[in-house]
Amino acid sequence: MAEKKICFIGAGNMTRSIITGLVSHGYPADLILATNPSAPKLEALKSSLNIKTSHDNLVAAKDADVIVLSVKPHFMQQVCEQLSTLDLSDKLIITIAAGIPAKRYGDYFGQEIKLIRTMPNTPTQIGVGMTGLFAGEEISTEHKAIAEQLMLSGGEIVWVEKESELDQVIALSGSSPAYFFLFMEAMIENAKSSGMDETKARELVQQAALGAAQMVKQNPELSPAQLRENVTSKGGTTAQAVAALESGNIRGIVKQAMDDCVTRAQEMAKQY
Repeated sequence: MAEKKICFIGAGNMTRSIITGLVSHGYPADLILATNPSAPKLEALKSSLNIKTSHDNLVAAKDADVIVLSVKPHFMQQVCEQLSTLDLSDKLIITIAAGIPAKRYGDYFGQEIKLIRTMPNTPTQIGVGMTGLFAGEEISTEHKAIAEQLMLSGGEIVWVEKESELDQVIALSGSSPAYFFLFMEAMIENAKSSGMDETKARELVQQAALGAAQMVKQNPELSPAQLRENVTSKGGTTAQAVAALESGNIRGIVKQAMDDCVTRAQEMAKQY
């Protein structure tokens, strides 16, 4: 995309990861500005990435071509209403927040806006993230390309056709790293209880998880079910372990977790 002035409202981990990706891919640091009430957070970004920083959202957003809203959902209305005093007609707004629908931002700003919703996950911080994006029919190809470049800096992207699908994105990729971390945590704890050194247990589990993910990615012609069957010899140790997971209703537990995740996103849509 053409070089645009980008303003990030909020300077948390996701902002840092996106900016790091942009700068590492050659985007001019002097065209990137981040705002936050916290001086230490801004100083850390400025010193490590050489970007501009400010404590004033209005001043920062006024000259920006792209405004990235990277604040917690319960702060979003306050931030948007503050920015609503600006003429936003020539700016692209990109949000990084669960639950809040696109229409609600129009209410917050009190004017017509060009807005793209995104839902990244924490692996974006190390360049292997996944981001779901949604844009209405009124959003131009150029603006979509801007959002793509921002999010591709942290990993891979998927556009969804319906805004409601972003709730599924949250359950599938936004929140799911926590599911995998929990599963790994339980495995390591079990190994420790059997007397294994924690460091060794972690090395074994993390490499197995990485390898499993890579096998899924590098074998698109094989379903996860087929890959599971390939490693599950009849009557063997893996078969016994998988049987235990199935008898514990792992599929039902996963379904409940994902359904609850989606439900919470829908509740947030009404709450904010």
